[in-house]
Amino acid sequence: MVKAIFNWSGGKDSALALTRALECGEYEIVALLTTVNRESGLSSMHNIPQKVLMRQAESIGIPLYTVGLTPKGDMADYAEAMREAVLHFKEQGVSHFIFSDIYLHDVRQYRERQLSPYGIMVVEPLWGLSSHEIMEQFLASGIECRIVTTDASVLGCEYIGRKIDRQLTDSLPSGVDVCGENGEYHTVCLNAPCFSRRISIQISKPFSRTYSIRNDDGSTHDYTYWFSSLD
Repeated sequence: MVKAIFNWSGGKDSALALTRALECGEYEIVALLTTVNRESGLSSMHNIPQKVLMRQAESIGIPLYTVGLTPKGDMADYAEAMREAVLHFKEQGVSHFIFSDIYLHDVRQYRERQLSPYGIMVVEPLWGLSSHEIMEQFLASGIECRIVTTDASVLGCEYIGRKIDRQLTDSLPSGVDVCGENGEYHTVCLNAPCFSRRISIQISKPFSRTYSIRNDDGSTHDYTYWFSSLD
């Protein structure tokens, strides 16, 4: 087996991709790598606290390795933090980084550009499948996830805390990717075939935050998201 790092978000696609990577028997996964905000301790995008990530890692039986990012979270900061992580794991003989991307080619190409100079191969267990194929595999896998973040422009606060099941996927508004691949929603995984036991969490009442993003032409656009605190 080759040594690999699994890039762990704590959500449904990560859980399914990790399950597939472990099932194939080709990789010795030495750590689950997660990027977190240095100040808040919350994971990028999903806003999962480190204590919940630790519970997941302990149930999976693979150590958690966190990469701290500045609150502004720009790409230069991300690239430098990941470079340090790559060098750290190269010293341990790691040759592969595993991700859970589905079909966003620009994301995969970025990962390959960043990792290939270090001789690191990018592995994508879910790559090439459609969102509907991924969701069918997810629903058949026994993985349990709850929604913890939504893009308020497409999914309201009533989706926070909901379990990903057939009832939910059938109720998603038209135009929403069933896997949330365009950032419509993010999840936290509570149980999966790769877990030794189900983890328990408390999901708070939803709250919203609005972010102003400056465009290349100098204009700004506001983006609002629904979040929940996890404990």
